[in-house]
Amino acid sequence: MAEQTVFNVLFAISFAHLLNDTIQALIPSLYPIIKDSLHLSYGQLGLITFVFQCTASLFQPLVGVLTDRRSMPYSLATGMGITLVGLILLSQSHSFPMVTVSAALVGLGSAVFHPEASRVAHMAAGHRRGLAQSLFQLGGNAGSSLGPLLAALIVVPRGQGHVAWFALAAGIGIFVLWQIGTWVLNNKQRIQRRAPGGADAASAYPRRTVVIAMSVLMALVFSKYVYLVSLTNYYTFYLIKRFGVSVPESQFYLFIFLFAIAAGTIIGGPVGDRIGRKRVIWASILGVAPFSMLLPHVGLGFTVVLSVFIGLILASAFSAILVYAQELLPGKVGMVAGLFFGVAFGIAGIGAAVLGKIADHTGIIPVFQGCAYLPLIGLLTVFLPDVRTGHAAK
Repeated sequence: MAEQTVFNVLFAISFAHLLNDTIQALIPSLYPIIKDSLHLSYGQLGLITFVFQCTASLFQPLVGVLTDRRSMPYSLATGMGITLVGLILLSQSHSFPMVTVSAALVGLGSAVFHPEASRVAHMAAGHRRGLAQSLFQLGGNAGSSLGPLLAALIVVPRGQGHVAWFALAAGIGIFVLWQIGTWVLNNKQRIQRRAPGGADAASAYPRRTVVIAMSVLMALVFSKYVYLVSLTNYYTFYLIKRFGVSVPESQFYLFIFLFAIAAGTIIGGPVGDRIGRKRVIWASILGVAPFSMLLPHVGLGFTVVLSVFIGLILASAFSAILVYAQELLPGKVGMVAGLFFGVAFGIAGIGAAVLGKIADHTGIIPVFQGCAYLPLIGLLTVFLPDVRTGHAAK
């Protein structure tokens, strides 16, 4: 029945998400290596992230709209195949333009993967949509945390060429996603699509309410992802600059932060199923502000501890935001997923480029001090209606 939660599919798509995002996390994990070997500036590193993130952001909404109109179940395996090509090229790239092209291909593979993968999670969710999105995000965040650790263990000691070993992960991903594509092909009835005649499925909210809510959600995504990119891209440089740790040590501390994000991901979805998405969004965005503002002013030990709290609290936001938006706009699951993944990637890319330029002129420490205030944008959550069972709060 469509109401039942299909956990084997959820675990499979979460595992594929883990593989996909492990590969993606290799890009910023290589920055300390290629910065020295290719003599790159912080601004050039930010530009690499900008190209990677914006390639993904520009294509994801388009992929989402297309798959809302016409199911493309095997596009998942195709996206992983594009990522595989970018990964192999990255292992052999020894110039700034080639690294940038490799990053763009990985970004394109991500653009194809995320909207349809999010749809699969929605299809397999039954009534437990928050839990399904949390499981899906758990795989991605776990992969993001494993990337730097594996880079520290495999790539940093042996060189950039050993990135090619991660092609094995991409190959496993292609196999798993092909099987998922077959399940999607045989279970099309589990997804709500556009009504006959091309009309959109009815929303329980007036158009003005939907527009305001979506605008607030975009602002919250901006807050979350610009702050996150300041950590994921430049946390290692911050630790090296301020505390004098080695590159492998900095990668290990980055792994701890990203692992905290992975651990916290599973909280937001199921809690949102029970108490409402808005409360989870309140806690996950605004609740991190005290820790983020304290982070630039403590020693190494407390920096690591605070980063764990930040990761745990902030992690629950995206699943809650995504399911909230999908409930605002029923029948547009792929479009909403593509839009929010795309905006998240785009904001992160632009943020990385801008923060890199600022770091070139002011140093990395002032960048961290300024970004610490971004979670205060979470105050905008007050303008969101409550979404629990598809009806507006009275």
